[in-house]
Amino acid sequence: MAYLTGYQYYENESNVPLDTNWGSYQYVSLDDIVNNFMLMYVGNDKLINNAERYNVIFHAKRGIQELNYDALKETKIVELSVCSNATVILPPDFVNWVRISLSKEGVLMPLTENIQTNFAKSYLQDNECRVLFDEEGSVLIGTSLLDADRISGMQKTQYLGDGKLNGTLGYNIEGKWVFDHTIGGRYGLNTETANINPTFKINKSSGVINFSSAMADQIVVIEYVSDGMEGGDDSNVSLNKMFEDYIYAYMKYAILSSKFGVQEYIVRRTQKEKSALLRNAKLRLSNIHPGRLLMNMRGAQKWLK
Repeated sequence: MAYLTGYQYYENESNVPLDTNWGSYQYVSLDDIVNNFMLMYVGNDKLINNAERYNVIFHAKRGIQELNYDALKETKIVELSVCSNATVILPPDFVNWVRISLSKEGVLMPLTENIQTNFAKSYLQDNECRVLFDEEGSVLIGTSLLDADRISGMQKTQYLGDGKLNGTLGYNIEGKWVFDHTIGGRYGLNTETANINPTFKINKSSGVINFSSAMADQIVVIEYVSDGMEGGDDSNVSLNKMFEDYIYAYMKYAILSSKFGVQEYIVRRTQKEKSALLRNAKLRLSNIHPGRLLMNMRGAQKWLK
């Protein structure tokens, strides 16, 4: 890869935007990964005697995706406004969420995932409960009561709400909690669901996040793991240099395991190399730092009243 001068790194040679190269040195691009692999691992005197470039690109991208799924903790962060339907659309490269927070008065308040179902697809039925169809034979879809109750705040919840009734099931009507049971009718707190903040549930098939009604017209910050493919733009796909060896090992194993006539012991050797480097990548990602350990140990000797 080409090295950058200080002027190129900090000022991008006065081109706009100036921050294009900031932090870029710790990454290696997909193009560099493919070029390095073709030069160093493919040839008559190499373990892989021949390989088409398009095959190498395919396995390189799959390796980056697998690393993002299994190990990488470099998350993307997006800030969105939640509309009155208490729903936001997932980012296009969303794989899994790390943390979803309510942004209020400069403070991020982590939200809890709702273990209850708060959305559904409603089929229209006649008076005899038979499903109705259109002229083409497709099921007619109506308005889901679960969705309507969630948006209006009428859906029962086992979460704390304003934290006054120890998890008693109730309704949130115009920001005020109304309960079926009197205070003291239930005892104990379900610590699994104890949370004063709004809740969310991800509908992956529809590609949306459904929030409880308290999130309507609020700001949500979504921290999530991406697949690393940058929306299909290969020129923007990159990988941290710490995991470059793993990608090469993954590509060697993927290519050799699909080739005809390769001895099994060679395939097994490359598989073991790939697995060992993946474990090494996970150890590096654990990011155990003495400063963080000291911060966590500060309260170890504190007396509890």
